[in-house]
Amino acid sequence: MSYKIKHTAKNEVNEPMAIYITQASSTPFFGLLGGTKTAKSSSDFDIIKLARQGFPKKTLLALAKKISLNIQELSSILHISERTLQRYEDDAIIKTEYAEKAVELARLYTRGEEVFGSMDKFKTWVKTPAHIFNGEAPVTILDTSAGFDMVFKELGRIEHGIFA
Repeated sequence: MSYKIKHTAKNEVNEPMAIYITQASSTPFFGLLGGTKTAKSSSDFDIIKLARQGFPKKTLLALAKKISLNIQELSSILHISERTLQRYEDDAIIKTEYAEKAVELARLYTRGEEVFGSMDKFKTWVKTPAHIFNGEAPVTILDTSAGFDMVFKELGRIEHGIFA
């Protein structure tokens, strides 16, 4: 990318508009999953390991409670029927694909808390329909990886004062 230098009295540099893609969260998201590690002390490999090893159903339900998702919303995001989810024993380790989505949820909600300054404000925003999401609430598009990407990108724009 090339930058044009505009010579003014103050010799300022004008840069083209950039797309803001945020770095990994610096706030602990492991806490939402019942862990004690922080994102600062974790690597991408720790996240991969957590998703691969999975965790008990009770951890998943605790996450849902912390982020104010009901069983229907959680089931939709995870692509699992409510009945199947309910059949798991509390201590049963959930499948890797469900654990991976739960890790993404924890990362997203932690990022949202950083951007909005409080978890409650983010929880309200994520459940409020928005024009940028074709009139849908952000939580309704989290059933796809593209939906997660869109919400993460919108959080980056909000953080940098770029409102749609």
